[in-house]
Amino acid sequence: MTLADVVLGIMFVGLIAYGLFGGADFGAGIWDLLAGGTRRGARQRELIEHSIGPVWEANHVWLIFVLVVLWTAFSGAFAAVVTTLYIPLTLAAFGMIARGAAFAFRKSITTLPMRRFLGAAFALSSLVTPFFLGAVVGGVASGRVPPGIAAGNVVTSWLNPTSLLGGVMAILVCAYLAAVFLCGDARREGAEDLAHEFRIRALGTAAVTGVAGIAGLFVLRGDAPLLWEGLTGRAVPLVGLSVLAGAVAVGCLVLGRYAAARVASSLAVTSILVGWAVAQYPYILVPDLTIEDAAAGRPTLLAMLLALAAGAVLLVPALVYLYRLFQTSPPEGAGAGAAAGHPAEVPSAGPYG
Repeated sequence: MTLADVVLGIMFVGLIAYGLFGGADFGAGIWDLLAGGTRRGARQRELIEHSIGPVWEANHVWLIFVLVVLWTAFSGAFAAVVTTLYIPLTLAAFGMIARGAAFAFRKSITTLPMRRFLGAAFALSSLVTPFFLGAVVGGVASGRVPPGIAAGNVVTSWLNPTSLLGGVMAILVCAYLAAVFLCGDARREGAEDLAHEFRIRALGTAAVTGVAGIAGLFVLRGDAPLLWEGLTGRAVPLVGLSVLAGAVAVGCLVLGRYAAARVASSLAVTSILVGWAVAQYPYILVPDLTIEDAAAGRPTLLAMLLALAAGAVLLVPALVYLYRLFQTSPPEGAGAGAAAGHPAEVPSAGPYG
């Protein structure tokens, strides 16, 4: 394993973290969209807002981390990706901005029409943003991003079967992760009925995701043959682990073991992401640019590793403390409102009346 492999591997850990935590964050917004009218969906939206409120901004730290490492240590690959895929990347950035602004402002708005507007903006941007990010992954994985500044087609690089598959799978995985996470959050708040509702949604989304994944293999076989060969070759153990972990997660959901379902679901998503990396190795841009060719000089990589080590000492404990702080059970009676079916004084208005 080379120094460039180590740096890229660390970056990929950040990508996985963003896929899990940021993905669940986006997925919660998708369920906000599907919660129903203002009154019928009030308790679900209250739970969603309570769950993601403390961490939604922190989750984007992982995306910033990935972009900074890619920009610094693999600048040629970074330049190729952002200039060829600038359309979906720009749309994803606009989605993140709209989503964050709407989520923040709707808490302080008291007029119902404006709350509905901001609720719609938050929910719809939660749906389209992971689609565009998945389309970017599909463009890179299918070999449509050649080295060079804007060397690839700026339209077909992300409007193609693999990118569309990546966008759809990103939406489904985000919705699934959010539903699984919200099961545990609802139980912790004492709202077993909401936990049951999200369990049904998680199981339904898992089934749809499984069918889409199987269909997607045929898409990759015809549209991204190199990725197909990798996934059906050296990455088969990881694909199998993802399937097994997904099955365990479904079993845990059926049994109501939500903490175990979170772990198994996270393992399933992590395995398939690592499987993609293994299938594509040693290329960072299939099929023309290897990791070694794209890497910066050894002094830059060493400096990056030192900076990452120093930053991890500060960042990782803070994030762990943040997640643990808001995953502990509330004081007795704190979740009584949600459990009893009483929404907040001013309910979170959805996109529909």
